[in-house]
Amino acid sequence: MTASSFAARANDVLVRPVSVGSLTLPNRIAMAPMTRQFSPGGVPGADVAEYYARRAAGGVGLIITEGTYIDHASAGTSDRVPRFHGEDALAGWAGVARAVHRAGGKIVPQLWHVGMARTAGAPPVPEAPRVGPSGIPLDESEPGHAMTVADVDAVIAAFAAGAAAAEARGFDGIELHGAHGYLIDQFLWGRTNRREDAYGGDLASRVRFAAEIVAACRAAVAPDFPILFRTSQWKMGAYEAKLAQSPQELEALLTPLAEAGVDAFHCSTRRYWLPEFEGSDLNLAGWAKKLSGKPTISVGSVGLDNEFIGAFRGEQGAVADIDALLDRLESGEFDLVAVGRALLGDPEWAAKILGGRTDELKPFDAGMLGTLY
Repeated sequence: MTASSFAARANDVLVRPVSVGSLTLPNRIAMAPMTRQFSPGGVPGADVAEYYARRAAGGVGLIITEGTYIDHASAGTSDRVPRFHGEDALAGWAGVARAVHRAGGKIVPQLWHVGMARTAGAPPVPEAPRVGPSGIPLDESEPGHAMTVADVDAVIAAFAAGAAAAEARGFDGIELHGAHGYLIDQFLWGRTNRREDAYGGDLASRVRFAAEIVAACRAAVAPDFPILFRTSQWKMGAYEAKLAQSPQELEALLTPLAEAGVDAFHCSTRRYWLPEFEGSDLNLAGWAKKLSGKPTISVGSVGLDNEFIGAFRGEQGAVADIDALLDRLESGEFDLVAVGRALLGDPEWAAKILGGRTDELKPFDAGMLGTLY
């Protein structure tokens, strides 16, 4: 395929408006959330605003920020990850939103509580306990604090406060981090949720915490203010884990969230082209769209020939074509694609794809991470 014919097809498939709640996006390209730890004291500065604005100016339709800690003492595990509470941090985030809007983009913050993934004694609140649905760690670390109902209520309120703060500061929606073995996902997963109250037991009970967070956020913002929910089967350190073993179980997970107010599901996989269940080529985002009726975002090794764990080992990710991705988008399997490392390393990735400049695409080298803006 020639550069011009590829560009024509990429534009036909990717440059189509799509609506999520009240938000209309100009194309189908999103920036995946990627933790960078470039916000000393939890406050995003001018460099963070420029980092996101460059991707928006490069043609990304929707920016999903790195995970941001909600206002709960146990939410975080680094003093360099941005917070989404406090006057200074929120003023910094308002500046980020303005910069992205000036560049022609749309932006949502990802609201995050790490739960039992917190390192004991770590900032931003060293004395805060590690908390989870049952205090069960994902690794070989010491058990933590099993959350009481009062703890549950406090976390739900903190997520809702973050949603209201996002709307008040000009963001275009929010994303709730319900994936990868962090707090919301710890409630969803039977291995880490051994509760015997209304928040534990079967899948319908384990999803209650997440659904109540969604409902509280929905009540805290305008009725059509977009709420995205990020979900995954895999967890950090448990890459073969499954919340849902079948489409029926996935439907039981997604339906209460959609009914509570989720406008779109962001379905995190390590390789977007792999089918989720036997007997169908649909990936996780494809199944989520089919079962929930909501728009979905697919993600996982887009534009590169290896998945992110290779980057952790220092492996370079070589450029890979996106023909199969375009096929899936064109067929309507999912609605948007989130680009991670390829966009982290090259803010012009979207412009190069849409302009047929594929010969200018860059491989991803994990050694670049400390200098990327």
